[in-house]
Amino acid sequence: MGVWAFSQSILQVVFPPEIRFAILKIIHRICNWFSAYCYYDITEIDGVNTNELYNAVQLYLSSYACVTGNRLSLTRGLNSSSITFGLSNNDSLIDAFNGVKVHWEHVVTPRNSQTFSWRPLPEEKRGFLLRAKKKDKSVVLGAYLDFVMEKANEIRRKNQDRLLYTNSRGGSLDSRGHPWESVPFKHPSTFETLAMDPQKKAEIMADLLDFANGESFYQRTGRAWKRGYLLYGPPGTGKSSMIAAMANFLGYDIYDLELTEVHTNSELRKLLMKTSSKSIIVIEDIDCSINLTNRKNNSSSSSSSSYNVSPPGSGGVGSNSEDGGGNTITLSGLLNFTDGLWSCCGSERIFVFTTNHIEKLDPALLRSGRMDMHIHMSYSSFAALKILLKNYLGYSEDDVEKELLDQLEQVMWRAEMTPADISEVLIKNRRNKDKAVWELLEALKTRAERNDNKSNNNNAGKSKKNNTIEDEEQVKRALLVESPKEGGGDELQEKCDKEKGHEVNDDEKVL
Repeated sequence: MGVWAFSQSILQVVFPPEIRFAILKIIHRICNWFSAYCYYDITEIDGVNTNELYNAVQLYLSSYACVTGNRLSLTRGLNSSSITFGLSNNDSLIDAFNGVKVHWEHVVTPRNSQTFSWRPLPEEKRGFLLRAKKKDKSVVLGAYLDFVMEKANEIRRKNQDRLLYTNSRGGSLDSRGHPWESVPFKHPSTFETLAMDPQKKAEIMADLLDFANGESFYQRTGRAWKRGYLLYGPPGTGKSSMIAAMANFLGYDIYDLELTEVHTNSELRKLLMKTSSKSIIVIEDIDCSINLTNRKNNSSSSSSSSYNVSPPGSGGVGSNSEDGGGNTITLSGLLNFTDGLWSCCGSERIFVFTTNHIEKLDPALLRSGRMDMHIHMSYSSFAALKILLKNYLGYSEDDVEKELLDQLEQVMWRAEMTPADISEVLIKNRRNKDKAVWELLEALKTRAERNDNKSNNNNAGKSKKNNTIEDEEQVKRALLVESPKEGGGDELQEKCDKEKGHEVNDDEKVL
């Protein structure tokens, strides 16, 4: 031991720390020249900021760790409905991508000293060490890391609950600088449970998938990655359920925009800027929230294409000043919100407007590029009725008597009942399923008879009106015939004779 300690002291004198560091550096470089692998460090904290790539790798490896790993780390994040698996400290696994094998290792070491920082750093230094062959360097740094980020985003959206945002404070910001408030969105509506014609549902689902997978298409054509849907139809036809089904189908958050809480166009732009990508921006009952009438029917409209709108009952169109009281959003501001330059400040957004009266909306708001797909939410069809029977009673088409089904199909189109009306009948009688179907048939017949009587009354009213007009014309002709008998009738008789004479002359000319 004494000889070893003496030799160590001699080496430290002959080879000072600077020389030893230089020798080790040269040896390390020589080893790298002959090594077939290259190494990449992905640390948890980059300076004072969190490294997003570290979080993405952690999520991506969680899908493989639960299958191949022997020692796992289990976590559950905020607003998450599932448990995430991850690599334990200093554990490793092998991944493959397009024939390229890479080695991941989760490296955790204690932090030596706490340096000065604006925020406290964790006691442990965490990171991932990625090892790959040098010949695969371009694939790993390019396509592979992009694939890791994309998969991590999918896992994050899948594990995280949908959020429903609202602008209860108008366009003003809270203490964190956000104008939106959010709550977890747990609406159970899906396209499978939506009472709608199956063919129409298939068209909508295909359109949504084309949009979600169309990033390269929108970039190639130079269009903003957004799409607009207009849902219109009578109340109770499932417009809100359709929005929830779209959000659950794509995994998007929902921003429920209340226009009556927004006072200026600038506030509307701020709200749009604070929305995230992969989201659905909804304005429900747009014809009721603001006075947005057709410009063709507005006799007092000016030549300007941008006019103000105000809440219903405020007395019509407001002033052009945004500093005045009341709601001073302009039509131009709303159009720019959906299709202007500010509408493309994010990506993968869907705009959904709902209305019960499409004829009240301005044509400029309905054109393609703003509302690309118009979806008519009509009364329940027979196909929609079968979906409702399956949802509420668990009945398939074979579980109901054929004669009863035929009666339901015959009366369905005449009844004009919404899915909400039919659902209420089924819910009240769901404990007795057979009774529920018969009660539904009676309700449909009652509604059909009422509609038939109403139609007959309307036809009778039109016939009576036509008869009244004919009676008035007959009275006028009778007065013209009786008028020569009264005083001054000679002049009228002479006028009639002259007209007859002209008619005779005209006939002679024709002959």
